[in-house]
Amino acid sequence: MSSKSPAGTDQNAVPEAPAPAQEEPRSLRIEDWLTVIVMAALALITFANVLVRYFTNSSFAWTEEISVFLMIVLALVAGSAAVGRDRHIRIEFFCEAGSAARRRRLAQLGALMVALLFALIAVLSIRTLYDDFRFEETSPGIGVPQWWYTMWLPILSVAISMRAIGLFIRRTRQPDAEYLKDGTAEGPANARDKQP
Repeated sequence: MSSKSPAGTDQNAVPEAPAPAQEEPRSLRIEDWLTVIVMAALALITFANVLVRYFTNSSFAWTEEISVFLMIVLALVAGSAAVGRDRHIRIEFFCEAGSAARRRRLAQLGALMVALLFALIAVLSIRTLYDDFRFEETSPGIGVPQWWYTMWLPILSVAISMRAIGLFIRRTRQPDAEYLKDGTAEGPANARDKQP
């Protein structure tokens, strides 16, 4: 006769151990700190603009332009961190089904496709950067050279592409048996759900 708790669960059952954390590059601290800095800058700029608008009935002309630029940088930096941590969007029905070898191959394919996409974005945005520089385009809000903003798209796209290549290399070196043990074996979402 097993002892049951009032809720009807077995008290002698051993809780499942949480899935080990995925291997994560230490250099992701760069993206983490850039995210903090950009978010702080956005908050300060917006707060300063609200104060000026409240007390003077006018606003800083440059805040919207800088805020839009910082939000784009924030999205790309966060995208780089997501790729480095293997947290990019995927369809779990396909990626979490099948053998460990199949899962690993799909993870490798996903990493390669992300690397290819952002390498292509980097190449195409270099052309835009060159055009902005060559034609001396200026920003609409404050009139600074447009290439000051445009140059960050190829830089951050290359960073995301490099993170994806790093993820591909980590997945290639990881044996199938280890792939079953890490958080991706049952899917990050499922592994988190099973933790007490």
